[in-house]
Amino acid sequence: DLKGRGLEAGIPHFNLDRLASNTMASHRLIQYIGKHFGLAVSEAVYDRLNEYYFVEGHALNDKPRLARVVVGTLREVLSPDGTICPEEQEILEFLDGNEGRKEIEDALETLQELGVHSVPKFIIEGRTVIDGAAKPGVFVDVFRAIENRGFLQSQAVFADILGVPPETIQAGSHTREHFIMTAS
Repeated sequence: DLKGRGLEAGIPHFNLDRLASNTMASHRLIQYIGKHFGLAVSEAVYDRLNEYYFVEGHALNDKPRLARVVVGTLREVLSPDGTICPEEQEILEFLDGNEGRKEIEDALETLQELGVHSVPKFIIEGRTVIDGAAKPGVFVDVFRAIENRGFLQSQAVFADILGVPPETIQAGSHTREHFIMTAS
């Protein structure tokens, strides 16, 4: 069942009473943050929005609340290194516009072509689709095959579609320092 899969994926209080909502605004916002602040920051915001939606049960299309939560998360993540954080009004103006919509629509089309109709999913080498609640052994098998081959058969499938600059992809989201900080 869905609640059991949530528990397996590390969501202890999976809220089944939440209202389904259009996620275009939140996906555009994650893309925007990734382009402007890097993947580590967009990952932190993405994690917070998963909690906001799946645990707290809030709608992802409530733009004022979404802006408030995202700005709060950005302040936590960006303030320690002195990066200037956007204000709620700036995020609201972005959400009320259409920037990033075409890229998200193109990404959705690619997901349909890959046979992805629900989340969470992992797409490895631009072609191997793994369910987010898959057992660890499934991932180990895929990564061992890549390791044994010695090279990737293809690159990230969504970087070009979403307009994420190559230097952002190269910087990555989970550096050695990230793992050291989260382990302590």
